[in-house]
Amino acid sequence: MTAKPGKKDFHGYIQVYTGNGKGKTTAALGLALRAAGRGLRTYFGQFLKGQDYGELRAVRALSPLLTIEQFGRQGFIHVGENPDQEDFQRAREGLDKCRAAMLSGRFDLVVLDEINVALHFKLLDEKDVLKFLEEKPETVEIVLTGRYAPQSVLDRADLVTDMSCLKHYYERGVRARDGIER
Repeated sequence: MTAKPGKKDFHGYIQVYTGNGKGKTTAALGLALRAAGRGLRTYFGQFLKGQDYGELRAVRALSPLLTIEQFGRQGFIHVGENPDQEDFQRAREGLDKCRAAMLSGRFDLVVLDEINVALHFKLLDEKDVLKFLEEKPETVEIVLTGRYAPQSVLDRADLVTDMSCLKHYYERGVRARDGIER
């Protein structure tokens, strides 16, 4: 294993993975895997997710280099349909936990998975997420994932990847598969 870079040598940036294509969370997990290979520690906060995904099982092998917490409840939220007070509370608590991880000095990379969707559903206020980004220590890398990234977040980011969908087997009725989509 290569030695972890010194904190004084590491400059953290803000990355956004957005768009309607598949692979935003997967890309963030790939980055966390790469970071672990260099001895960097990642905190991965999953907004809106409360289900048993494959990454939760795999992460056990990378602990303590990769920590994942889920802030969502079981089931899915559909905009305008069923977000309730619990969803708002979980999102706020999730942002607080991500902030604590970011400021703790324990993590080099902090991922806010599906935060853009939480913003789109109005579970969080945009200004609170922008304030979070302003508090980022110089030595912490931040990744925000999810469709619908607001322009204010895109403007603040140092790197933006827009994943577009050209073709997807979901359109043929293929459901999410264990180990591939979940």
